[in-house]
Amino acid sequence: MIKKGYKLIFAGIASAVLLSSCGVERSPTTGWAYNSPENGGFEKVPYEEQETGPGLVLIEGGAFTFGRTENDVTYDWNNTPRRVTVSSFYMDETEVSNFSYLEYLFWTSRVFTDYPEVYIKALPDTLVWREKMGFNEPYVDYYLRHPAYRDYPVVGINWLQANDYCAWRTDRVNEFILIREGLFEHVPASTSADYFTTESYLATNGTKFEGDRLKQKLPSFQEANGFERNVRMEDGIFLPNYRLPTEAEWEYASYGLIGNTIGERITSRRIYPWNGHGVRNPDEKYMGQIMANFVRGNGDYMGVAGWLNDNADVTAPVYSYWPNDYGLYHMAGNVSEWVLDVYRPLSSEDGDEFRPFRGNVFKTQKRDSTEGTILINDDVPVYQKFTHPVAVPGAHGGNSSSMDSLTTDSILVSIPGRVMWRDVGIQFSEDNLDERRNYKMADYRSEKDGDVNSSIYYKEGEGAYENYSGKLMYEYSKTSLVNDVAHVYKGGSWKDRAYWLGPGTRRFLDQRQSTSYLGFRCAMTRVGSPTGLGGK
Repeated sequence: MIKKGYKLIFAGIASAVLLSSCGVERSPTTGWAYNSPENGGFEKVPYEEQETGPGLVLIEGGAFTFGRTENDVTYDWNNTPRRVTVSSFYMDETEVSNFSYLEYLFWTSRVFTDYPEVYIKALPDTLVWREKMGFNEPYVDYYLRHPAYRDYPVVGINWLQANDYCAWRTDRVNEFILIREGLFEHVPASTSADYFTTESYLATNGTKFEGDRLKQKLPSFQEANGFERNVRMEDGIFLPNYRLPTEAEWEYASYGLIGNTIGERITSRRIYPWNGHGVRNPDEKYMGQIMANFVRGNGDYMGVAGWLNDNADVTAPVYSYWPNDYGLYHMAGNVSEWVLDVYRPLSSEDGDEFRPFRGNVFKTQKRDSTEGTILINDDVPVYQKFTHPVAVPGAHGGNSSSMDSLTTDSILVSIPGRVMWRDVGIQFSEDNLDERRNYKMADYRSEKDGDVNSSIYYKEGEGAYENYSGKLMYEYSKTSLVNDVAHVYKGGSWKDRAYWLGPGTRRFLDQRQSTSYLGFRCAMTRVGSPTGLGGK
């Protein structure tokens, strides 16, 4: 649950003003007092720790053996055990349920009445249940929307849709925080012209919502001089983005090694998210009960009548069975889950030993010099195309005058009063970005694919880039099914044998495809102390 902590922070502003006026809070760099209008008003806002967003559990990070599997029955050999470190992060306690996803669908249908394609593209593919020689039509008709399945994991979601959901959830949670703190009117957005997004609020310093939904400004340390302002990133009020977990994060969280670690010694290596080498509960109270929802043997999806071993023919409710030692449910079985990484057979050998990840794509924000309009890279999901920063002149229906200064082919989407888009990944000369050491270090989805020029963009001449994916080792459907649109999914499902319950196993699927056994859960970056104790 979200904690009501920021009202206390705001209440502490007045006392901080008194301290600063007495010279108690001074800069160790310059000696000037913080929070003093006489000194220019540089503020030091009281801050404790990142609050835990709805549905999330703190996963304390650490080192573990990444990519270990037991007896590779597929003979893919696409993993190599390797010691890595994962930073602390947050992860959903459960898989995203049908009911949670229906809330998202309801919101998009209500708000994007002028752009129904947003709702249509968010719809799960219920036809994933169809089988040539099986009677699964009832799931096609009822699984997503019937209340009997509301607490079951949503399926039929592709990787792009999962990312869209994460972006939507970020904005709704941050909007709620503003409402909770009395800074925003509690008026649900009704059209695509008035809904809240975190980035649009920060990009416009909240001015987009002036006189609309902005209830009041944040009292600042200069309140004595009649100064108030909108919320800024420096206030620590907004939460980081919800997102898919990386492969390393998911695997680390699945093992739950915090439960069998004494000091820095792991007392026993785990094959599954629980102790032992079997799939039955060894606890005396639950002796012999199946620990996860999977296929026990040929044709056995739930056991025999009178004693259903996993009590689920297909999926099971997201809070079934026992959580692992982090308190996470279904980190083995039920549904497999999308992760953020692009798939390569031996990513575990290529990735960094600190926070390993494959999938970085360079993105930056640029401003049109004539109008101050924020222009965003186009490499984003559908929902985000309607929710990224809105600093467009002529808002509320007029055409942006800055469009005259842009070339036709650089404008990808333009919704009046909302968003302008531009591919900024290929234009950097005016800001001298090419001189910055790490400018191109982030385009490495295809790193170590067998070519030294493994960035997705390849320089052909001075300031000229072209899509390089066709020159990679992997050419989709020609040499393999692997390229930069193939993403990893982890964990076993209701349709899998026990082998896939091991956290180290990995598979992949095209980001545009979905199945009846694949769902997802969200994660969030942890900022500050990895323990949640202020570094103590």
